[in-house]
Amino acid sequence: MAEPILQVRGLVKHYPLTQGILFRKQVGAVKAVDGVDLELGRGETLGVVGESGCGKSTLARLLVSLERPTEGSILFKGEDVTRLSGRALKAVRRNIQMVFQDPYTSLNPRMTVGDIIGEPFDIHPEVAPKGDRRRKVQELLDVVGLNPEYVNRYPHQFSGGQRQRIGIARGLALRPEVIVADEPVSALDVSVQAQVINLLDRLQGEFGLSYVFIAHDLSIVRHISDRVGVMYLGRIVEIGSDEEIYDHPTHPYTQALLSAVPVPDPEARRHRERIILTGDVPSPANPPSGCRFRTRCWKARERCALEVPLLAVPAAFRYAEGPAAHDSACHFAEEKQVVPPEGGTGPGAPPAKGDPGPGEPPAEGGGATRLT
Repeated sequence: MAEPILQVRGLVKHYPLTQGILFRKQVGAVKAVDGVDLELGRGETLGVVGESGCGKSTLARLLVSLERPTEGSILFKGEDVTRLSGRALKAVRRNIQMVFQDPYTSLNPRMTVGDIIGEPFDIHPEVAPKGDRRRKVQELLDVVGLNPEYVNRYPHQFSGGQRQRIGIARGLALRPEVIVADEPVSALDVSVQAQVINLLDRLQGEFGLSYVFIAHDLSIVRHISDRVGVMYLGRIVEIGSDEEIYDHPTHPYTQALLSAVPVPDPEARRHRERIILTGDVPSPANPPSGCRFRTRCWKARERCALEVPLLAVPAAFRYAEGPAAHDSACHFAEEKQVVPPEGGTGPGAPPAKGDPGPGEPPAEGGGATRLT
C-alpha cells in the first residue's frame, strides 16, 4: 500500500438510548460504529461494502468530521482530527470532502448551480478571490463534463446524473486530497452509474485524489477500488485487495455476500453454490457476544460466542503466501471462491470504461447488484 494519508484507529460511535420525560436517563446505546481500524493510502481507492445498517454512512460522516466519535482517532497526515476544533478543524475539512448519496436532496433547490459550487469559496475565501469565483465555478463545471454556461440554472433543471456531477464539482472546489463518496451512484440508472464512476476514475488521476468509496454494488466497488473492506454490524470483518476479497474470500459473511450476486451466465449459475443466511441482522443496540456474525454463521462454534475474533491474517494462512493470506476476523476462516475471476462474464467483470461527454450516447455499465 502507498504511504497512508488517512489512518483510523479504534473508531467508535455510539448513539445513546434514553427514556423518561422530565428526568431522562440513558438505558443503552446504538453501536453504529464499534471499533474500526483502517488505512487509506495516498492516491488509493478504498471500497467499503456491507448490508444496510452496518455503519458505512456513519463511518463516512465521522471521516469528514460531520460527527464526533465516541472513542478512537482519525489521523490525517499524522494529525489527530478528533482533537481539533475551530480554525484547525476548518483547515483539515478543506482537505477531506464528501460526495453525498442522494443527488436530489444534497443540493439546495433555492440556490443556483453557481452558488452551490461556489459556496465553499465563501467558507474558505483564501482559495479563490471574490472576483475570480465565477470563472473557478465554470472551470469546475467543465471538469465534470457539464456546460460552463449552466451556472445560473437551478438543480431541478438537471437530471440525476448531472446533479451528481454538480455534487462532485462542489467536492472538488477546494482541491481536497481525500474524497469520501457515500454511495454516490446508488440513486442513478446503470448507464449513468458507469459515466459517474469513469468520471471519478479520471478525476483521481488528474487531481491525485484518494477515495473512500462506499457502495452496495459489488461490480462497481471491484471496478474502482484498489482495496475493499467488508463491514458487518459496526466492524470491518475482512479487508484486502480487490483480488483477495473477490477471488479468495475467507470470511463466511463475505462469501455469503458474493454468492448473492446474480450471474448472467446460466452455465456458471447452475454450478454455483448459493449461501443462504438464516435469521435477521442483530440489533446494533444489543449485538451478540464474541463474533457478531455467529448468530447467522454456519461455522459458529462455542469459541465464537466467547472470544471476539481479531482482524488479522487467520492462523491457517499465517505462514502461507498468496492472496488468501489477508486480514479476516474469523476463528475458522477458510478460502472459498464464490464469483468468477475478473474478466469473465460473471459479476466480477467490470463495467465498460469511457465517460461520454454531453450529447454523446450513454456508456454501457455493469449490473447494479445490491446486497440488500
